[in-house]
Amino acid sequence: MSTVDRPTPDTRAISGLHTPRSAEGSLVAAFEAARGAREPVFVPASFYADDRGWSLMNQFTGVLSPKGQINYSVQYPGTIKAWHRHRDQTDFWMCLMGHIKVGVYREEDGRAWSLVIGEKRPGIVVIPPPLWHGAATVGPAPAGLLYFVTHAYNPAAPDEQRIPFDAVGGFPWETVHR
Repeated sequence: MSTVDRPTPDTRAISGLHTPRSAEGSLVAAFEAARGAREPVFVPASFYADDRGWSLMNQFTGVLSPKGQINYSVQYPGTIKAWHRHRDQTDFWMCLMGHIKVGVYREEDGRAWSLVIGEKRPGIVVIPPPLWHGAATVGPAPAGLLYFVTHAYNPAAPDEQRIPFDAVGGFPWETVHR
């Protein structure tokens, strides 16, 4: 599924912008809910803090598997990395440095979701297949994304399809001033 589609203008457009539902508790339950509903789910992170500092621990408990892969990516300010989707793979995204605007798009009905995650909103966004997804850096600092994918990258048969960042008409990657 490693192709870059160049759709004609306005062939894909959002029918409404939503915030992913939040799921307290088990990442496993959120994973199952996201796959079942074919929509993203946000799971707030659990911080552990004391007089020595703070830590995030066991954030991917229950979903890690030997078939998967953990990666860390840094995006510079003003960067938009979008759109791509997978046939089989589910992504689990956690922004540890700075902030990103996560965009998710379901082509079948035009439904789209947007959520800013990062230092001030820690948590994991679960993105099941076959949803289009991407991220834009928010603010003047780089953003660091830790992500687990359920299937390790296979360069001989990539489970990935890409379209340009502006191929989904009406998605607001830019900051919306209010």
